[in-house]
Order: sequence, then structure tokens, then C-alpha cells
Amino acid sequence: MSRQRVNISRREFLIKTAAAGAGLSLGMYLRPGMTAESSTDATKEVNAWVVIEPDDTVIIRIARSEMGQGTLTGLAQLVAEELECDWSKVKTEYPTPGQNLARNRIWGSFSTGGSQGIRGSHEYVRKGGAVARMMMLEAAADAWDVAVEECSVSASVIKHEPTGRKTTYGRVAAAAAELIPPLEVELKDPKDWKIIGKPVKRLDTTDKLTGKQVFGTDLQLPGMLNAAIKACPVFGGKLASYEASAIKNMPGIKSVVAVEDNAVAVIADTWWQAKSALDVLPVTWDEGPNARLSSASIEQMLDEGLVAKQVFIGNQAGDAKTAIDGAVKKVEATYSYPYQNHATMEPMNATARWTSDRCEVWCPTQNGEAALEAAAEASGLPAEQCEVYKIHLGGGFGRRGAFHDFVKQAVAIAKQLPGTPVKLLWTREEDMQHGAYHPITKARLEAGLD
Repeated sequence: MSRQRVNISRREFLIKTAAAGAGLSLGMYLRPGMTAESSTDATKEVNAWVVIEPDDTVIIRIARSEMGQGTLTGLAQLVAEELECDWSKVKTEYPTPGQNLARNRIWGSFSTGGSQGIRGSHEYVRKGGAVARMMMLEAAADAWDVAVEECSVSASVIKHEPTGRKTTYGRVAAAAAELIPPLEVELKDPKDWKIIGKPVKRLDTTDKLTGKQVFGTDLQLPGMLNAAIKACPVFGGKLASYEASAIKNMPGIKSVVAVEDNAVAVIADTWWQAKSALDVLPVTWDEGPNARLSSASIEQMLDEGLVAKQVFIGNQAGDAKTAIDGAVKKVEATYSYPYQNHATMEPMNATARWTSDRCEVWCPTQNGEAALEAAAEASGLPAEQCEVYKIHLGGGFGRRGAFHDFVKQAVAIAKQLPGTPVKLLWTREEDMQHGAYHPITKARLEAGLD
């Protein structure tokens, strides 16, 4: 069957839509380590969410972070369902927040927390899989010169129903990558789901069981040094002074540097050398306005707040105070909640490499975009000259989402050793002492019965 085609290349389409301000970005994506010169048809993405190799391996891009909760596998299931691919050949990779910035946030939010990983992105993630499926069908129909409506797909195998001809995703992926993506796609009815909501083996389990999985603390880079850090033990305090000469002759020591205005770090060949030297480094702190703060003084402040006259009243009906004061029986109860540490299994860490025109960070983060912003702020470079490579998290609980102090510290250290990658790892003690705690609270309820 002969059909009319719009004579326009994918590249031309992308250039024209970009010039028109359409905000659509579906161009070629180079996978880590590749250059434009080394790329081939086999490395072109079908769309932002899907790369298919000639051997039918399907690589699904996951923007959210995996920290043990199963988001990686769950999101891959959503894409694979609409893509109609062979689940046994599915792999995943993280796009970077720098690529997301350059492509007008094509992958949406990178933030992972509050169970938003799946419920906050399921619709557009599924559409990404559905668009890729239609492009694969179109490529096969073009090759056979038949109507796309006559083609079907199951488990990455495309079939032309009238003639029984078959092909695979791997064989048509390069051609599909050149097509213009459809603007509208229809998502599958939940009753037809084969993968979504079904029990499948998690995609990250094997690597974790065999030790192949790399967490932030495992990362190794050529020429990398290691850093241990100690910040002022009192919040709001500052670093007054330190005596680097006291440890300069200890094994492996490369440098001792001030970090921002409240911390000092020791850089060495190994982290244990850095930590051992930091333990004996003479440091003087300016503990600042919170030096006298204690659990007792905080408790006193909260108790005073419970009886303060200037309390905020959110809702009032009648004269409650008079009614309670004149009640036959009074009931009163005070409830309190202490400061709580997130206490992730893996202490805070990040690896950074800085030059005058480029800053790169490798870190476990719940929000790659926030980590990129922190890296740019600490590096003094535009965000476009920075990049963050996400690593699986050894726990998050919000600590690695809302706060990226560890990223800023790593970059601040790396700036003082231009071109050298430096891995910063907090001690467990540092991690507990400088956690961004859940706030302490105290509440009192009073009632009167007649």
C-alpha cells in the first residue's frame, strides 16, 4: 500500500519547532562517554524516555531517584507497559539534571519524596512509552510500505497482520529515531495492563546482592583524593582557626582547607588517612549566638510559649477561656515530639571536580535539579557549565532532597584543588550532629466539662 509522507526530516522538524518556540525537544541524545563523532545510528534515542539497541535491549530513562523504595522498577514498568516491549530485556539509566535543563526539562521533575516518584509522573511517563511505541510501529510500516493500522506489537516483536511479516524493535529503532513523534497518543486501558501493577523482579536487586551496585561511598575516579570534614558543632557557629602544621607530616595528607565559613576539611590519599588526621587537628570554633543553647533552655522556651498571651488563634467559636475556667471538671494534656534525625544508612557524601569552566558532581540525591543548583551556587559557575551524576541512595527520608549542604561542601573543597576529583564523606558522628532534624514540637490541649 502506498501512502503520502510529509517530506521533512526529524532534524529539520526539531529546528523549526524550536525556532517557533514550541518548547519540544526530542533530538539525539548522546549517552555518557560518547561524542557526536563516535555516535552511530544504534545510539540514537527513540525519544527522551527510550533507547533501543540493535539486540533489542530497551534502556528506559528514569528521572526520579532510587533509594530502596522501588521507584526505579515501578517507573520502568509504566514506560514498558505502553511501549509493549520485552520486559526481560529492560535496563534503566538516569538522565542528568544538566541534560534536563538543556532540553527544557523534558523529563519533568527530578524530585523524589512523599511518594511522588510514581503518582506525580505516571501520566507523562506512560505517554513517553506510548509515543515510542507508535514511532516503532511507524518505522516498521514504512519499511514494509503498509498502513501502520495493519501492524501490531507484543514483547518488542512487530507483526504485519495481513501478511504475517515480523520484525523486532532492535531492527527498526534507528529508523524510528528519525521520525517525527506523534502529538497525541492513546494510553492503554488499565484492564489491559500486563506489567503495571504486576509482581516483577526489581531491576536493582541483583546488583545490590552481588555488590556490583555503586553507591556514593563506593565511587572511584582516576586521580581521586578523599576528604573528611568537621563543621562547627554548634549551629550558626563559625570556624575561628586551625593548625595545619600539626598534621602536615601524617601519612597521605595532601591539604587542609577551610570550607565556607564554618568547617575545616582534610584531604588525603585515602579517607581513613584524612579522618585520622582530622581527629587530631587542633581547631578553634566561634560557637556564636547558640553557644549557650541546651535541651533545657529549649524546653523552657517551649513551655513559655504554651502560656504566652500572644498566641495565634486559627479558629474561635464562643468564649472558650471563660467556659473552661468555669467548668466543673477540667482536662489538660501536653504532647511533645523531640528533634528527630533522618539517620540514613549511608552518611552524607559527594564527589566533585572543579575547573574554571566546568563543575561536575557525583552524588546520591533525592532531587538532581536541586543538587545541580547547589553545585552551581558553590562553584561560581552558571548552571549550564555544571553537571550532576546521580547515584543510588543509601537512604534518603528527605535529608538528601531538601538539603544539599554536602554537595556545596564537596564543591568548595574541589575548588581549592582545581582539576582533581575529591570525594567528601561525612563520618557517622558528623552525619548525626549536622542532620537537618525534624523540628521539636510541644502542644497543650485543654477542655472543660460541665
